[in-house]
Amino acid sequence: MLKSRHSNNFFVKVVIFVSIARKLMDESKGVLRLAPAWVPRAFCRPGKRIKLHPDDYYVLGLERGGIDERWFASTTAAENGPDTPADEGLSYVVSRDGSERMLLKDMIDELRGEIIGDGLWEKYGKWPMFSKFFDNAGPLPHHIHHRDEHAKLVGADGKPEMYFFPSQCNNHGGEFPFTFFGIRPGTDKEDVKACLENFAKGDNELLDLSQAYKITLDTGWDVPPGVLHAPASLCTYEPQFASDVYAMYQSVLYGGHCVSEDLLWKNCPEDKIGDYDYLMEVIDWDANVDPMFAQNRFMKPVVIKSDKAYTEEWICYKCPEVSAKRLTVNPGETVVIKDKAAYGFILLQGTGTIEDAPLETPALIRYGELTNDEYFVTEARAKEGVTITNTSKTEPIVMLKHFAYNPELQESGLLK
Repeated sequence: MLKSRHSNNFFVKVVIFVSIARKLMDESKGVLRLAPAWVPRAFCRPGKRIKLHPDDYYVLGLERGGIDERWFASTTAAENGPDTPADEGLSYVVSRDGSERMLLKDMIDELRGEIIGDGLWEKYGKWPMFSKFFDNAGPLPHHIHHRDEHAKLVGADGKPEMYFFPSQCNNHGGEFPFTFFGIRPGTDKEDVKACLENFAKGDNELLDLSQAYKITLDTGWDVPPGVLHAPASLCTYEPQFASDVYAMYQSVLYGGHCVSEDLLWKNCPEDKIGDYDYLMEVIDWDANVDPMFAQNRFMKPVVIKSDKAYTEEWICYKCPEVSAKRLTVNPGETVVIKDKAAYGFILLQGTGTIEDAPLETPALIRYGELTNDEYFVTEARAKEGVTITNTSKTEPIVMLKHFAYNPELQESGLLK
């Protein structure tokens, strides 16, 4: 923007530069459009339920693996080895016309509490969560995410996460729609340690010491850090803390797929590599052998409000740091939805508008294409409320909303 004025017979030009962050913020009125963030995993096989074009699942090269994850509202970089691009896993904010973009991380670093709220910025100095679709054709190895005390040894944060299995993303269950959680009650610690010591010798038979649960669509599970879990072959929505720490404790998967031994020692301090006692310390033993594991960790949706216009439910609610809701807006309805915290969301179904921005559920996405199915709502805008209109006469709008700390959850009585 250019202004001019006369002063002492001199013509003075004053140039005011508006940052891209400010332009995107002003244009969006606090409803930020996000570009899809695709993530490959070398140890996974795509389940092909996340709407990526079939020709693009291996577009990043066979050595990098297939794309089987899409990350949402992410300021957390993916840890995929030395060939990983610096922005892999990071969300970009894009203008309505797609001509300008910047990393959500950089935008939050610049505008801070104006986006995520002063409380979150003062506590973390960042947006402290992200969510993802994890979509693998087969099950994952029994693995673990570190607690804070172990993650900090490698300069990272501990990672609580939760799972939800949306029916819109699961037209088939993959090769093994069962998840193993924890360690069977009554198991001896030495038996688990022996499995870890046998990792490189073939199947270390760790799953023999665990138990599987059949997954029910449109339900979820809470997975605290330190808990072993071997996720099912379903497309899973996973709200989680902003960290990518993990270690694979199972060596050979169902179907014979082998896990590289370096993943057993991933996020292990250099002076602890080869120390199986340290790997045992990473395990939260009491949480893993909890005889009431299912009762304490399983989550059915809990209705917050339901009327002729919309239904809102808690779907992930057993973790104070991260949570999620499902919002369903009925055909032809317009609603104003208020929340007490900033959030990102992904559209599962339907078409319409949120404020002046389009909401569209794509059928197929090419790698690198923009969509109108993912947004981030700033704290101030969430508190003021967003207007959502369902322009269809037949189909509901369904979206999943992911939060960091949310005072509504604290007030709900669901945290125990």
